[in-house]
Amino acid sequence: MMWTSGHGEGWALYAERLMDELGFLQDPGDRMGMLDAQRMRAARVVFDIGVHCELPVPDEWAPRLGVEPGTVWTPELGYEFLVQNLEGSEGTIRFEFIRYLGWPGQAPSYKVGERIWLQLRQAALAQGDTLREFHTRALMLGSVGLDTLRRALSDEVMADDEEDDEDD
Repeated sequence: MMWTSGHGEGWALYAERLMDELGFLQDPGDRMGMLDAQRMRAARVVFDIGVHCELPVPDEWAPRLGVEPGTVWTPELGYEFLVQNLEGSEGTIRFEFIRYLGWPGQAPSYKVGERIWLQLRQAALAQGDTLREFHTRALMLGSVGLDTLRRALSDEVMADDEEDDEDD
């Protein structure tokens, strides 16, 4: 078995959101914790994409980082951005910095995975599946790439449609 971060971490973010949708985060502290974790992940994505793709710092962030608009992300600017956007000790922030500096694309894979899970759920529910049926079918596939997950679930939906047509 292999680990695919877009699948596994995407599922984790999807499940976290699902808990909120199903009403399990009624305590304000629980909900704030979830929202703070989303904020942390968003900062990681900005850092990862900006630094690794050598993109310009967004204009609204340039003054906060003490640079001119159009300045390209550097690891140093990325670190300062994390300091301003993550809660935690200097050691924790340094760990996050080193982790995402050395693992390009890992932070965005979480959010891409979550979006794929949400899109697939929407399609399954539109086809008449229950949440339980969707989760069972998807999780029975195991840890697969997001393309494989999408294709497998789309193939199943198409096969179900064909069976329905034959029954008519």
